[in-house]
Amino acid sequence: MKIGVIGAGSWGTTLADLLAKKGFPVTLWAYEKDLVERMSATRVNDLFLPDFTLSANLGFTNDLAAAAAGKDLLLLVPPSQVMRRVMQQAAPHVSPQTILVSASKGIENDTLQPMAEVLEDVFGKQIAQRLAFLSGPSFAREVAAGMPTAVAVASGNPVVAEQVQEIFSTDCFRVYRNDDVVGVELGGALKNVIALAAGVADGLGFGHNSRAALITRGLAEITRLGVAMGAKPATFAGLAGMGDLVLTCTGDLSRNRTVGMELGRGKSLEQILGSMNMVAEGVKTTLSAFQLAGKIGVEVPIIEQMYRVLYEAKDPRQAVIDLMQRELKAEGI
Repeated sequence: MKIGVIGAGSWGTTLADLLAKKGFPVTLWAYEKDLVERMSATRVNDLFLPDFTLSANLGFTNDLAAAAAGKDLLLLVPPSQVMRRVMQQAAPHVSPQTILVSASKGIENDTLQPMAEVLEDVFGKQIAQRLAFLSGPSFAREVAAGMPTAVAVASGNPVVAEQVQEIFSTDCFRVYRNDDVVGVELGGALKNVIALAAGVADGLGFGHNSRAALITRGLAEITRLGVAMGAKPATFAGLAGMGDLVLTCTGDLSRNRTVGMELGRGKSLEQILGSMNMVAEGVKTTLSAFQLAGKIGVEVPIIEQMYRVLYEAKDPRQAVIDLMQRELKAEGI
């Protein structure tokens, strides 16, 4: 099986290396030509995954056509906001039999579409039978280091789900099947917004009580919005829901939590993003999530306050006060 991986960030590189170490011939595409040259020379992604030597089965290219053509499986890991543009360029070179696996987590700003709908726009509705979505609690550096990790793969085609499960599973990387594409995608995208909020609370100096409340009520918001879009409630109690949410809201390797912490400490969004070389998907997903919730009429108070902080420069401490002083009500999703 020949595999192409589109996107050489930390996650794309880690998954490409995981597959290459299983013996698959893998080609990793990076946007940055100079990074491709350095990886080819050193077998290290010094920009996004330093300190890890990459498999000899892993090849590198800056040529999108070469990465996409003749592949049995394409793993898609570009930032969600450029998924459409990158795959429009790759599409003419993708075989009609190629399985597409998306590991990008986000909701497109302009269309408010998750990646499944973006890819159907690019390839046509028939692509749904060859699509799968990988999500769950998985920091790239821990997977690269061989630490035990469990994730979920969702597909509307059970045969594809089983194929992808088998291809990606290793002794340290356990993959569970799921048929709820909407739920798995939204869980992976929306948890980044709640992680921003958890980071803000940490940056303001709040404690474990605050973080636990944000995780719990954040999960309620994710579930409420997901169910309104057709997802199964049980999905959000699993790896792509609660699992990924807990990891991203508590882990020191979480880029979104880090951005939130710096906001809570008084830095501007421009200062924070200017100092990062990796993408914090939650920043742009916050805009999409807030607009999507408004469009379908779902109440999402934490997501709304993060939108106010990020896009209206609201003071983070005032955002917390406004959340705490909302009308009292019964607990529930």
